[in-house]
Amino acid sequence: MNSPLLRLLPALTLAWTCARAAESPPESPRESLVNEGWSFHLGKAAGAEVPGFDDSAWRLLDLPHDWSIEGEFSEEFASATGFLPGGTGWYRKDFALPESTAGKRVLLRFEGVYRNSDVWINGRHLGHRPNGYIDFEYDLTPHLGPAGEANTIAVRVERENVADSRWYTGSGIYRDVWLTVVDPVHVVRHGVFLTTPDIQDSHAEVNSTCEVVNAGDAGKMVTVRAAIADADGTVLSRAETSRELTGGEEWAFPLYHPVEKPRRWSVDDPYLYRATHQVVVDGEVVDEVETPLGIRSFRFDADEGFFLNGEPMLIRGVCNHHDAGYLGAVVPRAVLERRLRLLKDIGVNAIRCSHNPMQDDLYELCDEMGFLVMDEAFDEWELGKRKWEDGRNVGSAERFGYNEDFEEWAVRDAEAMTRRARKHPSVILYSIGNEIDYPTDPYVHPKSRQVEIFKDDPRQPSMTRLAAVAPELIAAVKRHDPTRPVTMALSNATAANAIGLARMLDVAGYNYQEEAYDRDHADFPGRILLGSENGDSLEAWLAVRDKPFISGQFLWTGFDFLGEAGRWPEHGSGAGIFDIAGFPKRDALWREAIWSDRPVLHLSAGQGRRWQWRSGWNEPRDPGEPMRVAVFSNLEEVTLSLNGREIGSRRPENGMARWQVDWEEGELVATGDDASGERVEAMLATTGPAASVAVSADRLELKPDGRDAIHLTIELRDDEGRRVSGADREVTVTSEAPLKLAALENGDQRDNRPPRSTTRETRNGRALAILQAKGDAGEAMATIEVEGLPAAKIPVKLVE
Repeated sequence: MNSPLLRLLPALTLAWTCARAAESPPESPRESLVNEGWSFHLGKAAGAEVPGFDDSAWRLLDLPHDWSIEGEFSEEFASATGFLPGGTGWYRKDFALPESTAGKRVLLRFEGVYRNSDVWINGRHLGHRPNGYIDFEYDLTPHLGPAGEANTIAVRVERENVADSRWYTGSGIYRDVWLTVVDPVHVVRHGVFLTTPDIQDSHAEVNSTCEVVNAGDAGKMVTVRAAIADADGTVLSRAETSRELTGGEEWAFPLYHPVEKPRRWSVDDPYLYRATHQVVVDGEVVDEVETPLGIRSFRFDADEGFFLNGEPMLIRGVCNHHDAGYLGAVVPRAVLERRLRLLKDIGVNAIRCSHNPMQDDLYELCDEMGFLVMDEAFDEWELGKRKWEDGRNVGSAERFGYNEDFEEWAVRDAEAMTRRARKHPSVILYSIGNEIDYPTDPYVHPKSRQVEIFKDDPRQPSMTRLAAVAPELIAAVKRHDPTRPVTMALSNATAANAIGLARMLDVAGYNYQEEAYDRDHADFPGRILLGSENGDSLEAWLAVRDKPFISGQFLWTGFDFLGEAGRWPEHGSGAGIFDIAGFPKRDALWREAIWSDRPVLHLSAGQGRRWQWRSGWNEPRDPGEPMRVAVFSNLEEVTLSLNGREIGSRRPENGMARWQVDWEEGELVATGDDASGERVEAMLATTGPAASVAVSADRLELKPDGRDAIHLTIELRDDEGRRVSGADREVTVTSEAPLKLAALENGDQRDNRPPRSTTRETRNGRALAILQAKGDAGEAMATIEVEGLPAAKIPVKLVE
């Protein structure tokens, strides 16, 4: 066993820093991160829940942690989850509390543990949570030792069946862990709920409820004070209310806050007020919680679509899974922000959480950056879907997964999703399920639409069962938030109509069923329809754009993701409009042309039915075949020229104009004028061989906290400084401590070097390095080496 003194000192340091503010994510005097200094063991460990267990040989690490992404790709694992390993993992941490916590309640919150977690404190089992995406909390208070003495947290995570999901999940305590120290009379977790039932230009009516519990034995007279402040901190409205709480009693305190001349939250102006709720007992403030407030209204109309703040708006959304390439399931806030910025820049205004609740950072960033959000609870209910082992829709499949725990946990998990999400103005929809009605997977119905690769089996369960389950989930959501609509992403509208399931929903989400829009709009007057998951074809877009009763669409997907892979060696899905590194594909360029309000002009060329967007105009593989040239633009007219000779002018139709051009060395240029008459230009040029490596950074200052991240875009350049996309080379990234390489990406879902490899081949002449640091302030050097080229050295300033 480790020395008690050595184990205690880091724990005391942790305890003493509970009130110290961190910048990202924000901490408060009541809540602090407990991510540092955990011991980890991959494998079973009998007795590891006992405080005296010898973990001296275990690995020391900081959370969040995903052990699957630390493994290697292998055919022995499942294609559904990215050909990466699972297993059983144990985490342990010792900590001590200072004297100032005497008489307080001490709570431990996990944002997400995938999956089947069991938690102990000092050998006492606190609970089991099978869902890997739901946040949960345990009260440690009854089981803690005296102040200054060590306490031991032990967490077991079991994921022996790797084919337990249809996409990559990660394994372990892959989200943040928080320690909350509060008075016995305190605001319960996610206990503040803000609503804006009436918003006018002159004023807004803001209501809040603040759920307070008296966890002590004696009754207390409790006052809740609330204040609404603007972004500058100026208090605009105050309110308070009082009530006596008996020992063990919980009460939702109602308060009313008028706000004059409100500034509305919107996707273009995501203005946030702050609501502060204080709990006062015997004249002393014993608890305080701050909550973002976006004053906004929205509604869905069965005939006219979606409205935000009274203005019609087409939802231009994307679906996203929770991983970020070779980072796995541990996604730093800065990486999420970059991804959201890429989407924002092409005109995306909404995110669908596919198919599970996401980390806290995602909702906070959507509040701050101006995205609408569809939160989603489940991908399966009582019975499991196929999780493919050998490749998507081929070979063998398993049905392990959350379905095994659905009956016991679904209502609680739906409630947990709702309570956490309801404080975010970005959230406009709760989905209680994705494609639960998928034909033959596993349910069947005589009126199902046909899926040719599967056949109905009379032994499969009837889809009518879904109509019995849905009301429980709808009620679970409405109990905690009656102000937002409930939806499902339906894949089988004819059967959902026949069993009455679609009628139960406030908004009916249709996945890939554009052909049903007109029919069901006519057959079911009053039904609100939304494209909850759509392909990125022109036809799918026109079905939304040209039908005012369709509120919008969510593309599948924003980014490529791990899992749902084809046959080996492919380890992920290429469905995204951005690749897994965040580099745009042709579909992202086209989507920008039809979705963005800014002038857009992109140029792409290639041969064959499909081609990869390239930065160059180099000699094609078949010199006798003309080059296919596409311009993606929202300009009125675009002119194409080759080496100064005009080829022709065309008006882009639905964001695109096409040519066939005989290749010759030189420069292919597209030009056009924006609405103000300013010239816009895009060019492809014949490039020479790679002569240098160019590195650009989103920023060169990094917080050395182990959580922040910066991105380096690495490009092969010729003598003219043009990206060379046709002759890829190996790139290796090394760094000085405390700087470290978190991931090296190239966007290639068939590159099966280990996810944490420091060497990778460029793809289309580029790669992406993500750097983090944990240590002292100062400066550290990152070095990028490319075979045959001079190395590039990038100094990174480490700033507290």
